Parts: sequence; C-alpha cells; structure tokens
Amino acid sequence: MTAQLINGKEIARAKRLAMKAAVGKMKSEGAVPGLAVVLVGENPASQSYVKGKIRDCKEVGIYSELIHFPESVSEKALLDKIRELNEKASVHGILVQLPLPKQISEQKVIQTISPAKDVDGFHPINLGRMMTGQSSFVPCTPAGIIEMLHAVNVQIAGKHVVIVGRSNIVGKPAALLFLNNNATVTLCHSKTTPLSQYTKQADVLVVAVGHAGLIGAEDIKPGAIVIDVGMNRNADGKLAGDVEFEEVREKASFITPVPGGVGPMTRVMLLENTLKAANHFIRERDLHAE
Repeated sequence: MTAQLINGKEIARAKRLAMKAAVGKMKSEGAVPGLAVVLVGENPASQSYVKGKIRDCKEVGIYSELIHFPESVSEKALLDKIRELNEKASVHGILVQLPLPKQISEQKVIQTISPAKDVDGFHPINLGRMMTGQSSFVPCTPAGIIEMLHAVNVQIAGKHVVIVGRSNIVGKPAALLFLNNNATVTLCHSKTTPLSQYTKQADVLVVAVGHAGLIGAEDIKPGAIVIDVGMNRNADGKLAGDVEFEEVREKASFITPVPGGVGPMTRVMLLENTLKAANHFIRERDLHAE
C-alpha cells in the first residue's frame, strides 16, 4: 500500500480561486475585506511567513496593511496600535505574528485584539465559543487540517483521532474541532508513555510537536491517515516533518507532505477567517443602517 498524498498546496489554490470570486462580489457591492498584519523585529522566519500572507491577500483581492515595529518596541506601544486597529473600519482582521520579544506578553496581545477581528482564533472568547460548539474564529492550522480531510472525502465522525502535541495553537484546538466533528479523540504529549501504544490505535494521526522523524512506520497501524504538522530542518538544512515520510507512506492510506501539506492550508484559512470577519462587519453595518 502506498498512501494517497493530501496535497495542501492544491487544495489551498482551489480555495483561493473561490475566495477571489467571493471578494470580487463583495467589492461589487462596495465592500473591501481588510487584514492588518503586525510584525515585531527582524526574525527571518516571521518575515517570510508575513510576506507569504501579504502575497496571498493580494492574490485574492483582500486589502492588507503591514505594521512593522522594531524588536525594542514597548508593550504599551504595541497594545495601543492594536486598540487603534480594533477601531479602524477598513480593517476586519488583525494578525500579530508570533513569537514576540520577551518584553511583550503574548497573552496580553491576544486578549487586546477584538474577538470580532481575531482571525488567528486565539482570543479566549473565540476558544470558549469553539469549545461549546458555537460559531467562532477557529485557529488556522486545526481548521486547515479539517478542511484537508473534507477535501479528500474522509468521514471524520466515528474515527479515533490521536493527536501528538498539546499546544494552544494546534493540539488543543484540533482536539476540540475533531470532537465537534464527532470523532473520538486521544491527546498525547511529551509525558505520554509509551507513545506508540496510542499512535498505533489511530484511524487519524495528527503529529504536531516539532521533533523531526518522531513517528515511523512501526508507530502507525496499516491504513491510518497521517497528518504531519511538524516543520523542522534536517541535517542537510531541508524542511522535514515530524513523520518519517518515505517509510510511513508505504503503510498509511493518506499522508500529508512537508512542505506542501498543512502549511499552505494554515495560510488559506487565515484568508477565510478574514472574509468571515468582513462579512460579519458588513451585516452589522447594514443592520444598523436600516
């Protein structure tokens, strides 16, 4: 058995095409969705991510603005800028690129962003709404994972999903999303022993720990669906996931590559959240105008 590749690049491209049409319709009705991206410092990885997000916005027709602060920016200056963006009518979504320098509290930043513009889906109000199954902005990587599975017609309900990694960005929200889609979920982490005892039970295995080659063929059951969220540099400096791709693909039924798997889906779900925020703003505006 050789696994079918879940091509995040292709799925994301199709979604961007559909979004371009949706944005065009919004513009014809006099509305332009807008995203503000806040970058602090000169971290090369962060700069690369931000550049990609701005490029994606341009491709689908979303207005974007980049606010770039030096590494030395004070917490107060950053929070003041976020409050200003909260009030700016042309901005429907706000993204602050993480990580932030040590003088700034990530939690304060996340909590200062208006929940209505929290397109990263990290605000406690959005996380709470997601936990209770209400409409909310969902963190982009977990949302992208669900979207990928839908794109290849995987029925999530009834599946045993094992997630390795309990971060607030991927592991925990992914567990909630799968529960909301009627899966049975096991959440593993660095203290789970032996890890393979749990991963071998998975119908769907999501690995998000940042540990290159953590999962090999011996750690999955035949026919498992394997979603690799890891993004690491191997000894040759090439990007590699948390899964030993070549050996695992011979045992799995579906697998995501690194790069070209979950990464492009994370970015496209940010655009989707921005459109959702803009549509909500337009509905509220029109309601008040009546």
